[in-house]
Amino acid sequence: MNNPVKPKARKILEVIPQTTNEYTFRLENNIPIKHGQFMQLSLPKIGEVPISVSDFGDGYVDFTIRRVGKVTDKLFHLQKGDQIFIRGCYGNGWPIEKIKEKNIVIIAGGTGVSPVKSLINALYNDPNYAKEVYLIIGYKDCKSILFKEDLKKWKLARHFHTIYTLNNAEYKDWNKGMITEFIKEIPFHSFDKNYECFVVGPPIMMKFVGEELLNNNVSEENIWMSFERKMSCAIGKCGHCRIDEIYVCLDGPVFNYTIAKKLVD
Repeated sequence: MNNPVKPKARKILEVIPQTTNEYTFRLENNIPIKHGQFMQLSLPKIGEVPISVSDFGDGYVDFTIRRVGKVTDKLFHLQKGDQIFIRGCYGNGWPIEKIKEKNIVIIAGGTGVSPVKSLINALYNDPNYAKEVYLIIGYKDCKSILFKEDLKKWKLARHFHTIYTLNNAEYKDWNKGMITEFIKEIPFHSFDKNYECFVVGPPIMMKFVGEELLNNNVSEENIWMSFERKMSCAIGKCGHCRIDEIYVCLDGPVFNYTIAKKLVD
């Protein structure tokens, strides 16, 4: 019988520095994954952490990890060929069945770009799946920018419309300002209600992005948000990720805004 909480050792195929405190770890993988899901990563005798899948492909899975605690600090000492234990995948991902032949708006901030990166790459690789893709991606400053090579290729794609911004810093070819300032540049009026919006980032960012989307006459039913929250068991048993009657690990981490607007963390 398959044990849903038993971790399995996976070899590190590559370690890719993104910033000073954020690395992408590429691991061996044969576990099926959906865009927007997460896994639990662990090191024996150290601990376990939930990490969103930032990308995946034939035989591998990527996790982009920020160095913020005991487990992640130890992870940053590992090298190619070392092993990390993983279990999952868990949770409900982005509703890709709803986006076929629609205009897609993706708004992501900071490390929130990670949970939506694999979906963006899928839309990049298959230009006929959706109609037009509109990206608004923001970081604090130039030292915080993740996935620089991906950002470049997305910007050059004919079916992509990109807005990259830094909160309070000047940087070549980047806008300056908060993500919410650029939502009005998305031509929602031209979509004829044929669109979906995906939002992920810090809770305060998602709150104001949701409000600004509504100010631009976007329907609540067309907004989806991904919640990153401490998920210990990932199977709805421990209660660490519970918000009222919602278990983020089981019911999410992706929620429609009709539910997400009520999830006060």
